[in-house]
Order: sequence, then structure tokens, then C-alpha cells
Amino acid sequence: MDNFDRQILSVLQTDSRLTAEKIGDLVGLSSAAVQKRIKKMRDAKIILKEIAVLDPAKLNQNVTVIVEVSMNQESREVLDAFKKRMLHAPQVQQCYYTTGEADFIIIMVVKDMAEYTEFTHEYFFSTSQVNKFTSSVVMDRVKTELSIRVYE
Repeated sequence: MDNFDRQILSVLQTDSRLTAEKIGDLVGLSSAAVQKRIKKMRDAKIILKEIAVLDPAKLNQNVTVIVEVSMNQESREVLDAFKKRMLHAPQVQQCYYTTGEADFIIIMVVKDMAEYTEFTHEYFFSTSQVNKFTSSVVMDRVKTELSIRVYE
């Protein structure tokens, strides 16, 4: 990966809908060279997904909750089962298996607190594997990005 690839990745993280021609103008390459590099980075799984970022409030998803979950035990089967459940929970945007006090940190978006309560009953209270969970309700979405800095 060279400096052109890094520049292309930076541009794509800002707006993945730009044409190869426009990206080429920005980084100093032909559109064919940009297309070839993007394909190579997709094939190498450097670019994992190209997604639309939605405004949850405009879709009646008004509550963002950050949840720390501690499990009763950390066996592979228990952890894998919980991960699988989180992968299939539509409210969950991000789920991280972590070190520290909590085993998992979850970022989720729900319509209201009633929907969050239903979620806790279905995913936390219904299993004996969850020891405890702590919820923090987001008051203001200060920065929500998925972009990462691209280093040499």
C-alpha cells in the first residue's frame, strides 16, 4: 500500500459515492488507476463495506444506548453464543468483546425506552449467562464516524 492508496482511502471514507474520475482528480491519478487500486483494496479486504450512514432521529430511532455487559463465565461456548445473538439483534449497531470490567460493550439504537426494556428482557434477562449489564443513554451524538486514520 502506498501513499496514493492511503489518499484514496481517506477520500472514500469521506464520500464513497465519488466517481473514480473525481477521486483521481483529488489524488493525482487517472480514473482507471483509481478503479484498479480500489478493486485491489476490496479484494484484499482493506475495504470491508461501503454503507450509507443514516440519521436515526429521522427514522424514529431516537434513543442511543451504550451497554456494558458482564457474563457469568467466559467459556468459549457462552461467549460465542452471546456474540451470535448480538450479530442478529437489529437494534445493535456495534458490539465489542473487551477487556476490563465488562466482557462486551454494545452500542445500539432504539425507538424509545420501552423498546430498550424489551431488548433487555429478550437478550439479558432471558439468559442466565449474563451476570449484569450497565446502560448509558446518550444525550447528544457529538461525533459518530466509522472512519479511521490511514497511516504509512
